[in-house]
Amino acid sequence: MNGVAEPLRVMLLVTGLDRGGAEMQVARLALELRRRGCEGQVVSMLPPAAFVEELERGGVELHSLGMRPGKPEPCGLWRFLKLLEASKPHVVHAHLFHANLLARLARLICPMPVLISTLHSLAESGRDSSRVGLRDGLYRFTDWLSDRTVSVSEAVAERHIASRAVSAGRSSVIPNGAQPDLFMRSPEARSRTRAAMGLQEEFAWLAVGRLMWKKDYATMLLAMARQPSGTLLIAGRGPDERELRAQAESLKARVRFLGLREDVPDLMNACDGFAMSSVVEGLPMVLIEAAMAGLPAVTTDAGGTREVVADGETGFVVPARNAEALSEAMQRLAAMPLEDRQRMGDAARRIALRRFSISKVAAQWDGLYRECLAVAERRLLP
Repeated sequence: MNGVAEPLRVMLLVTGLDRGGAEMQVARLALELRRRGCEGQVVSMLPPAAFVEELERGGVELHSLGMRPGKPEPCGLWRFLKLLEASKPHVVHAHLFHANLLARLARLICPMPVLISTLHSLAESGRDSSRVGLRDGLYRFTDWLSDRTVSVSEAVAERHIASRAVSAGRSSVIPNGAQPDLFMRSPEARSRTRAAMGLQEEFAWLAVGRLMWKKDYATMLLAMARQPSGTLLIAGRGPDERELRAQAESLKARVRFLGLREDVPDLMNACDGFAMSSVVEGLPMVLIEAAMAGLPAVTTDAGGTREVVADGETGFVVPARNAEALSEAMQRLAAMPLEDRQRMGDAARRIALRRFSISKVAAQWDGLYRECLAVAERRLLP
């Protein structure tokens, strides 16, 4: 790094900190950058609801702009500008739509050596798909303010370039990363967790994620109701929980809603297959974690799921919103001999370790930061 003294100062700006995949990735990246010797800090626009103690233990500063959902607050921008002035980061790295726009707006007022925006989903919007066009337009209008816009998957990058939300020349792809030491096969954890949950010899499916429209659990429940045997465990909470519980009861599907869980690695060990029925994704963290745990998966073709699950090799990929196709793939996996499923799981772990280890992902980010800083330095030369 030519004119920038070590250590590298990186500010990670995120819309909020909750138990979502994008937010988890921000926390994991901040901690890994810290281990690499960077001076990292995380700034949450909303009051943080998760990862506070984890970041504190890892020596990562955490700040909140104290903003509220759905309410434009000039005071939040002012607080962010004060943080920028005080810490003078070499790199501002924004995540998710509102944080990306806030950072770009702030750059009009406060100089930043490097600003990087990150896209975590095929469509960063609510259930109303008309909002996608508005957000694409705002991204397009402010694209020039970001040195690089990085997508978490090729699918996310292609969608945003095609809609002209991002210029191809400013686009890059860096995947999400997970911690291999947290997700691995453990016979002891499997026996202990299955015994604690009262699982006998039945095939156990696991689904993890917020109970909301993007995950389309309604289709998963329909698919599960067609299964001749087995149990589906769903870890997570969300706005659709009441309707999904009622649907599961109506279908008489063998489903257990576990709520929020802190023992997802143990649950992955206890189960025999992972299921995902999303209609909108970026690069799902839980699919990466399941692969690292050696768990074969059945997933819908949404966002970057094909970049994690190799169809027929580490699991099966089926069309979204198709309960029949999802059910058939689940039956196919459950009917495979144990040795074949383990071979699938082993292949999934090998691919995940090669592509999605958080240490390798953080190294890619570190390289991009320094590349962008070098370009910024050259711009300043007479």
